[in-house]
Amino acid sequence: MPLIEEKYRPVAQMLLSSGTCPRCVLRFCCVGTYSPYRLPYKDLDGEMQTYVAVSPGDTADPRWVPPCKKAKLDISIENPGDNFLIDSSQLNDKNDAPSLRSCNLCLGILQDLSEADFIKEIFQTVNSAGYEFKDFVFSVSLPAQMSVREHSTWLQAKQEMGKHGHPFEKTDVIQLKEAYKWITHPLIAEELGVQAVSKSSFEVAVVFAHPETDGDCHFLAKTCKDCFKPTKNKLSVFTRMAVIKALEKIKEEEFCASFSYPPQCPVTVCKVVDLQCSHASVFVAGRYNKYSRNLPQTPWVIDGERKMESSVEELITEHLMAVFKADSFNFSSSGREDVDVRTLGKGRPFAIELVNPHRVQFNVQDMKELQKKINSSDKIKVRDLQIVTREAVAHMKEGEEVKTKCYSALIWTEKVIQEEELQALDHTKELKIAQKTPLRVLHRRPLASRLRVIHSMRAEYVDEHHFRLYLKTQAGTYIKEFVHGDFGRTRPNLGSMMKTTADILELDVESVDVDWPPALDD
Repeated sequence: MPLIEEKYRPVAQMLLSSGTCPRCVLRFCCVGTYSPYRLPYKDLDGEMQTYVAVSPGDTADPRWVPPCKKAKLDISIENPGDNFLIDSSQLNDKNDAPSLRSCNLCLGILQDLSEADFIKEIFQTVNSAGYEFKDFVFSVSLPAQMSVREHSTWLQAKQEMGKHGHPFEKTDVIQLKEAYKWITHPLIAEELGVQAVSKSSFEVAVVFAHPETDGDCHFLAKTCKDCFKPTKNKLSVFTRMAVIKALEKIKEEEFCASFSYPPQCPVTVCKVVDLQCSHASVFVAGRYNKYSRNLPQTPWVIDGERKMESSVEELITEHLMAVFKADSFNFSSSGREDVDVRTLGKGRPFAIELVNPHRVQFNVQDMKELQKKINSSDKIKVRDLQIVTREAVAHMKEGEEVKTKCYSALIWTEKVIQEEELQALDHTKELKIAQKTPLRVLHRRPLASRLRVIHSMRAEYVDEHHFRLYLKTQAGTYIKEFVHGDFGRTRPNLGSMMKTTADILELDVESVDVDWPPALDD
């Protein structure tokens, strides 16, 4: 059974005679099943040569090979013209066969870089990286100039097919990445012992480059200037997407005048400029209590100088980073407390993104043991420690400013406290206040006026100048400023309500009313 449909025979003959490898011939002959691509390279080449040499119903010398101007060997031609004969005894090595040299389309990727030696190199890289994974996705980054070469070839193939009344769309061509994965997926999967899938948390990525042909796409910058704009993170303007955009825009006659067919066969093959593994981030969530009045939530560094020995973030993440073997992390929480404020009750929800973790397989008992390690500190405690999804983390921030928080504060007043004043506070409900950005945070937050609501208050007398105030407020309310007024930047404030100077001596967060993450059984 022939590998390709008969109507594509002229295309196959054209491509082979120009220096295209048999696997790229399959692609441009629209062979959409993976089995022919997985044939041993020499077997596939032999079948391809026989196919193009023999017309239906004819017999011909199976050693026939289409002529090629770029052949590396000095081969004597018996009959100059359309055909020449090669003594098969001369073809002792892959590199000795003109039909097996570096392809002018894939630049060697479907030849040398899909063979067993390269697959073993991939396996060694993955194996030495020390990741845990249950499957993998294989991603390939190709040189941009391949798109130019394929565009040129497609235009010629379309013209050839048109001579015989057959349409030929660019989308009919099998993508190089697709063919490459058809060949390599089972080989890599066999080495790694897990399956290749279309979506996976674990990625094996290879980046190819071909410096010899980098200039192939430079002419597009003259005809499609607006497609190539410098960016900070790109070393070259000739990215694959920019080149594809330019090819969609340029007229066929203009392209053919600038880039002739067939593309030159390169002397070198593609080289691997990057081969690496990475694992998608893992998200760990929980709630923390803070018992120290000398502990910031995150590292406190001013002008490069550290102000506090540690932080809530560090006390939690030092254990997570060690166990998950992650490269870095991102810490977030439902609000934050000041360095001198304790967080009590069920604690404050937090989430930590662990970037590129190497260890990811944890069960419930593992997480309990990890929680126990974190709780060895007397400054903080965590609860409900669990692995969550990226999407679940968004729940922590949803409607954050309409959530409520409860506080307790020890208040000092300049004048002697009257019982009726405390009773008045007890009866205050849904008090609306306007708060300008506090002076103490103005260096890191924009100046704005925010409307907040004190839902309820309850006062407990301590002595003539002190009382404890329990508040339930809208999230985002600055409690300290509500008490002392921040030089009139918060109105009304506790001092103005009691007609005295008031200040806050101690503040505790009693509850953060966010129903996340899900509570776990101890």
